[in-house]
Amino acid sequence: MKNAVKDAILNGKKTLGTFFETGSTTVAECLGLSGLNYMIIDTEHGPFNPQSAVDFVRAAKLYGLTPFSRVSEISRSAILRLLDVGVMGLVIPNVKTVQEAEQIVEYGKYMPLGKRGVANTSGSGFWFEDYATHGLENYFEISNRETMLLPQCETLECLNSLEKIVATEGIDGIFVGPFDLSAAMGKPGQLSDPEVRGAIRHIQSVCKNAGKFSFIFAPDEASAKEYFNMGFDSVTMGMDATVLTAAFQSAVKNILN
Repeated sequence: MKNAVKDAILNGKKTLGTFFETGSTTVAECLGLSGLNYMIIDTEHGPFNPQSAVDFVRAAKLYGLTPFSRVSEISRSAILRLLDVGVMGLVIPNVKTVQEAEQIVEYGKYMPLGKRGVANTSGSGFWFEDYATHGLENYFEISNRETMLLPQCETLECLNSLEKIVATEGIDGIFVGPFDLSAAMGKPGQLSDPEVRGAIRHIQSVCKNAGKFSFIFAPDEASAKEYFNMGFDSVTMGMDATVLTAAFQSAVKNILN
């Protein structure tokens, strides 16, 4: 079990992903062939559940695409079941407090960091994968190290408690949701506003100073490059559905006009 995204970042490389919304295993394979590092199966805004996610995880792994998922809520079931089907990282939306961050660790990490439920599921090859055949302590250690928990900073409460949330043992980093964060700041969608940009820079800086990873959503290529220049470890650009639509829109315009 190896989290290629985490490994790449630790080796100083930029990583790029996208949100997975189309619900097609073929699209998941194509994203892997594209050279992206990861996709995020969206069970918050998307119509997916662990039963459908397991097929997307398999399709992603077929071409070396690291499967992440965004959970629907902070609950034991939502976190546990997605990890059990083999996602390598979780984005957790609407986090507001340190207590919620601690809850995420409790549900998402095995002892001694947390209290994740133990079962031999498809995510570990039903415990037939090599890393799961050397005793539970070894299995717990590797799973805890390679599985990333990324609370989403998109509320004022999270922004105000950021240092403590980031410092929570077992939290691997922060995923910035700039649109919800800008809305929470009373400036919806105004990502170029100095106050919003200042908040985004602050989040990246706090993560860096704490030795934690910083991820952020970007709606397009230009903003993705800007966030990398800002120092973010990883950028999640758009979603498969919008990139596909925009590509054909551009082709139609260039060919027919």
